[in-house]
Amino acid sequence: MSIPATQLRPGMIIKHNNDLHAVFSVEHRTPGNLRAFIQAKLRNLRTGAMFEHRFRSPDPIEKIVVDEMEMEFLYADGDDYYFMNTETFEQIHLNKDVLGDATDYLTANLQIKVEFYDGKAVGVELPQTVELTVVETEPGLKSATASNVTKPAKLETGVVVQVPPFINEGEKIRVDTAEGAYLSRA
Repeated sequence: MSIPATQLRPGMIIKHNNDLHAVFSVEHRTPGNLRAFIQAKLRNLRTGAMFEHRFRSPDPIEKIVVDEMEMEFLYADGDDYYFMNTETFEQIHLNKDVLGDATDYLTANLQIKVEFYDGKAVGVELPQTVELTVVETEPGLKSATASNVTKPAKLETGVVVQVPPFINEGEKIRVDTAEGAYLSRA
């Protein structure tokens, strides 16, 4: 199945140079007066090698159809992340190498899709948005309502996103998992 490069999402499995690759991160860049492009960080599933590749926006990318299973994230133990199949209650664990940047958005009881190719777990597909709690940020400003100013906020999973100045510690915010960007209050 072919998709345009603009629809690449972290966690997808694609065929690139006749090899299967997991997409780790995707960044849509529009440099000044030049054409937009997609900078993607890929991991070769056969060799485990990580590299970055630049796709033009209209480039067709072959998305690999994998078997998906609904799973629920249970807990993390070091670099191992444990998931439970919601139908059979069978538990599996995946390493941080397989999950990549998806670990930044995993919270207990989060429903995700784990992708299997030839019986081996090769990646996960996160929901479009997740709700996370802000654990560390500068104090909020009541008067700052409509401005382009942002400040860094550390979330419960350890990831840092840029948020508007009116967000305070302890608030739940909605984060886009594809871009790693603040969307709204939850």
